[in-house]
Formats: sequence, structure tokens, C-alpha cells
Amino acid sequence: MSERKRGDLLHKLASGIEGFDDITMGGLPEGRTTLLMGGPGCGKTVLALQILVNGALHQGTPGIFVAFEENARRVSANGEMFGWAMPELEKKEIYFVDACIRPGVVRSGAFDVTGLLAGLEAKARAMGARTIVFDAIDVLLSMLDDPAAERRELYRIHEWLARQELTGIFTTKVEDNHPSTAQRYGFMPFMADCAVLLSQRVTDRVAVRTVRVVKYRGSPHALNEVPFVIGPAGVEVGSSNGVHPESQPFEERISTGIERVDDMIGGGLYRGTNILITGSSGAGKSMLAGKFIEAACRRAERALFVSFDENSRDIARDLATVNIHLAPYLASGLLRMEAIRSEAASSEEHFMRVKRLIAEQEPRCVVVDPLSALARVGGGLAARAVAERLIYLCRNAGITLLFTSLLEGVDPHLETTTLHISTISDSWMQISYALLDGERNRALSIIKSRGSKHSSQLRELIFSDTGISLADPYTAGGEVLMGTLRMEKENGVPMDGRQPISARADHEERRV
Repeated sequence: MSERKRGDLLHKLASGIEGFDDITMGGLPEGRTTLLMGGPGCGKTVLALQILVNGALHQGTPGIFVAFEENARRVSANGEMFGWAMPELEKKEIYFVDACIRPGVVRSGAFDVTGLLAGLEAKARAMGARTIVFDAIDVLLSMLDDPAAERRELYRIHEWLARQELTGIFTTKVEDNHPSTAQRYGFMPFMADCAVLLSQRVTDRVAVRTVRVVKYRGSPHALNEVPFVIGPAGVEVGSSNGVHPESQPFEERISTGIERVDDMIGGGLYRGTNILITGSSGAGKSMLAGKFIEAACRRAERALFVSFDENSRDIARDLATVNIHLAPYLASGLLRMEAIRSEAASSEEHFMRVKRLIAEQEPRCVVVDPLSALARVGGGLAARAVAERLIYLCRNAGITLLFTSLLEGVDPHLETTTLHISTISDSWMQISYALLDGERNRALSIIKSRGSKHSSQLRELIFSDTGISLADPYTAGGEVLMGTLRMEKENGVPMDGRQPISARADHEERRV
């Protein structure tokens, strides 16, 4: 007799889905019953099949999939769409039972599931199956048309699974995402050892899928609703478990790519921290982000640049106008640039995609430009939660993250961001416009830099065809001089004098 049987200990079967195993604290209860509930399109069948596939591929646990509603061949074909080698798996590891009840079937007399279970028992022994999925079990029970008989047959299956020490997964429909409305089978969540509710709703015209562990006998589990997506490789759950804002003793400093900016923040950024750059549209946030990425590539570090709503080729072209050349690094694979339309998916789907890109590229430095674009999809609260998880994900991986954000409102001195994430950023730079004597000049300031002494001065930020630089600070009358006034000071022109318009035009020609 197994240790689990002797001590009645709860062992868990890992689903192979990282976020799902996080919220269930290790996976599904082995040798017990799990119920997956949800409305149409929630992903119940995909999740059940993916658990079966991952068990066969990674844990050597063959399984059986019993389909009561959808044709078993179609279920298998759907699995192939996610890149799962279903034909190979069906040879030994996964067996499909097509128990789909045809529309013309008429019940005559009493029937039970004894014959079905006998056939499944023989097949399970022959192939060594450890997991069985009963997909759309409510369809089978509906044929009984007798609440007492339905309850009896369901408990018959439940007890059979326990005797055979098989892990059972049931899927069933619910109405309006309420577990108690599992069609006519509200007793099902009470019977199961683990009950999971999947839902799909539309928020701000964006569809969002979520998963919640309603109950889990004998095991701690996450109680909150967690978002998930059905991506190219199947179900991906965006759990925040394991991604906590734990402080880490980063000591190494890396350059922003601009020496004078490094000096303003005490010698550069700490490795593994994050920096927020805010400013109005056109202030130059993407330029600073590009310089940061170029500096990482020059250190031979792998890097990732994620842009929302702007083509990556356009970004590379624009950066070249200020002497930032990323093409060689893109060609070598050291740098990867991805352009994503923010309205194309929910903020959770964007997070999953960025997470996949990070896993594929394995970067040391990441840029997200602008992170505030997420606020336009799925609501501000959801977008803020995504931003926080991205920050903590990168921090725990030792990845230095730079993200930009549009300032909220029109006040150039307003120090707040659309997602209100400035409180969790390690460093915060702001680019503002200074309108002086008919000129619009850019000014850079450091609002915060944790663990570092940083400058409190406002410095003029200059973009030119030779690169990005900060001007020497000159003040007069308590104000920082910028543009032509600064040039007059540098050239020794008295402050009460003024250069002619042609001189200012020459100055503008030297600027981009």
C-alpha cells in the first residue's frame, strides 16, 4: 500500500502550468477529485486537456480523456493547435473515449455508469493511467433526468476513482459564474476535493478570463481571483505568487548610457532595480529609453525593448537621428524589439506576452515604452496590478527595468502618473518643458532614487545629431537658464543683452 494510502496524506499532481500550480500550492490533489466549473468559452476543456498532456509529457503519468459533449477527435485536434503532439501521445500516453451523446438518442428505462466504469478500469490498468478527465459530466447526468439518480451516479464515479486511486478531473457548466448554479448539480462542488471556477467577462470592452480556487480540502490555496489567458501554448495563469516585492541587496551599478545622468543619480542605476521616466508627449522619453538599451548592448548584455503602439522600425529610425544605432544589435540577436498594439488585448494578455518575451530573450535589461498604454485596456486597477507584477517579476530575476509613462493632466509640474506606480519605482526621472523667451526647451530632473544621493537640480536636456547630453547648469535670478539664454551665458554675453534672431536660428539648426 502506498504511503499516501497508509497515512492518508495529501499528495499533489503538478499541472505543469506555472501560475496554476502557484494558486493551488503545488497542483491538483493526487488520487482525488477536482471539479472545473465555468461558462462557455472559459477554457475548461483546454485546461483539463493541458493538465493531462503535461502529466504525460513531464511526469510519466498516462491519462484518459472521456468526452461527453464534444467529439473526441475534435478535442484532440484542438490540442494540436497549441503545439501538443497529440498523435504521438495517443499511441501510449493519452487515450480518448468518445462518449458524446448523439442528439437522436432516446433513453429507455433505467441506466447507470457501471458499464462505462468497467471499460475505463480495464483500459486504465492496461495503459497504467493515473488521471482521468470527464469532460462535460453534466451532459451525461442530464440523461438521467432524476436528481436522486444524478447524485447517485456522480458519487458512484467519485467512489470508483477513490478505489482505483486515480486522479479525477470533472468539467461542468455554471451560469453567471456562480458555482452553486452548476446546472442542476449544485452538490458537485461539495463532493469534489478541489473546486476551481473559471470565468469570462468584458471590462471596458475588453474580454478578461479569470480563475479562482473555490475550495481545496486539506491544502492552503490562493483565495483571490487570478487572471489567465489562452495563448499559443495553452492556458497561462498570471499568478503573482512567487513574485513578491522582497528587498534584495543589489550593489552593482550600471549606466543609463548618459554619463551626466549617471552622475545625477549617484553613479548609475542599481542592477535589478527599475526606473520610471515620465513626461508629456514628445518630451523624449523613448530617446532616453533607447540610450539605456544601447548602453546595455554595448556591455554585451541581452536586452528587450517592448513598445506599445509604435512600430519598432520607426523607433530604431528615430533613435538614429540622435546617434543611437540599434540595428547591429538587432541583427546579432543581442537586442529584441517588439511592437504591441495596446488595444489588441487586455492588460493581462499583454503581461503574459511580455513575460513570454522575457523567458525567450533572457535579457539583463528591459524597456517598456510606455507602460501607461496599459491603462487604456481592461481598466486602471487591472493595469496597475499588471505593472506591479511586471516590476516584481523583473526585480526577482535581477533584470533592470526601465519604463516610461505619460504624465497625467496638462500641468507640466504635476508629478503623478496614469497608473500611480511612482510609489513602487526605485528611481524616477521627469522630463518637462520650459517655455522661455519664445523657446521650448526640455529639462530633466530626478524626483527620487532609492539608496542613492541624487541631484535636486533642473538640467537642460539636449537632443542633437551627435547624441543626448545635459547642459552645464547656469542660473540667473533664481532660474535655470536654458536654450539661447544659456548659450549667452556660456559665450560671456551680458545677461541684459540679447542676440539677434539670426543667432537664435543658428542655435536651432544645431538641435534636432
